[in-house]
Amino acid sequence: MAKIDQIIAAINPDKYLKVDNAKELLEFKELIKTEGISKAAEKAKPKAEAEHKLVYESYAESLEPIYYFVLDLMNDFKLAPEKLIDNFTATPGSTQFVELADRASRMQQQASSILGNVNTVLRSVLNIVYDLKDFRLRLKSYEELKSKDESMRKAARLSLKQIWMDKVDINKGNSSIKAMTLQGGFVTLIDAFLASETVKEAANLDLDDRIKRIVIPRIQEFNAWVEQSESELSKRYELEKTYLRSQVNSLKLYSRWAKPYLLTAQQLESGMSKNAALVKTFNRTILELTLLGKAPVNAEEVLPKQLKNQARRAYNSCILIDFTFTAVPIQGKFIGKAEVTFKGYALNDDEIKKFKQEFEKSDATDVLRLIEGVTDESLSQLQEEINFFLEEKEMEKKAKEEKASEESNPILALLGFYNKSPEKKKEEGKKEEISKVQPDNWFEKEHLRPAAAKFATDVTFNLFDIYKKAHGMPSYS
Repeated sequence: MAKIDQIIAAINPDKYLKVDNAKELLEFKELIKTEGISKAAEKAKPKAEAEHKLVYESYAESLEPIYYFVLDLMNDFKLAPEKLIDNFTATPGSTQFVELADRASRMQQQASSILGNVNTVLRSVLNIVYDLKDFRLRLKSYEELKSKDESMRKAARLSLKQIWMDKVDINKGNSSIKAMTLQGGFVTLIDAFLASETVKEAANLDLDDRIKRIVIPRIQEFNAWVEQSESELSKRYELEKTYLRSQVNSLKLYSRWAKPYLLTAQQLESGMSKNAALVKTFNRTILELTLLGKAPVNAEEVLPKQLKNQARRAYNSCILIDFTFTAVPIQGKFIGKAEVTFKGYALNDDEIKKFKQEFEKSDATDVLRLIEGVTDESLSQLQEEINFFLEEKEMEKKAKEEKASEESNPILALLGFYNKSPEKKKEEGKKEEISKVQPDNWFEKEHLRPAAAKFATDVTFNLFDIYKKAHGMPSYS
């Protein structure tokens, strides 16, 4: 997996990739085109505007104050720090490993129980959707039965007669129309039933009286069934839609409950590492933390007044701080060795968005995609069909209003006013993806990025230097 500084180098190789010659830079850019930024970043040799490293080792004091001192310092510099990485690896022989494994097991059991409910409700949603599809097809036949088109009415009646014979009349056993046709020798019975719409038409058929005596009451039964079944089916259809809404809300609720348990269980899992400092029987834990802080450059202060509108995007001084703690867990505290690396970068808004986009694709955030796959994606596969049934009334109401408006104002209808398609609403929470970061123009290259780089260089050193002086460390990096 690529490190954060490697991803930054792959996003802006001209500035932050360490190369020996122009050929090596061109080869790396070709690698980005063929394999993508994430894969190419794994082979990158990164560099920064400024880089300083300090090592602090103490088996008498806790390591936690180091992290919080640097965090507070970043806030003092108005860098708005955000945590990108928070990993740990514990040796099997450590007290930390046993304690966290027990907590992770409890979280996994809770998550497993909730996910069982998710699967049960999801199966229920699937069954309801399929039932609603079947109901809608049946109701469509009833609607077509009232159509002004005679051919459509006949087709709908024939369809309903087939359903009646298969679902209702078949319950009569040997005295059903199909049974008597196939087993009783009444070969014209089905045709006579399908050809007659009313009792009067059945009585006027040029058929044997025995056939008529069977068909006439069946036509009467069918007509009564059509009137009653349409009302019952419409009620059932509406009830099923209400139940679907309830089940979808339950599914979302269970999904929200499952996420924190899954995320916590993943965070409590100890990573696998071949670090020589980790020996199975030793009581050791390695903690990895990464903070990113940024401060925007004021274009009005950097560019001349006549050129300040030439900036296409904001530029930022970014500070990346990596913590690696090789610690001994004792009574809820960590003592041992801390390595802190300070790195400075000058990045524009597009580069930061691209970096976060690529970082989210990496293994560092796999657990979030796993949770979404378990809880959200399973529902999103059916979302279009679910929305169709839940929003059906609103769509029909809107269509009627548009039709009424069109009829009331024929001039606007002729001008195509009512044919305008509604604007699509942007999905809430959907992040805008950047396919390619545009290179700097002259103003950005000569003014904004150098200003951001200078501030990043100064702040990187100041953070490093202030920490050293505060802890009485020698002044070298």
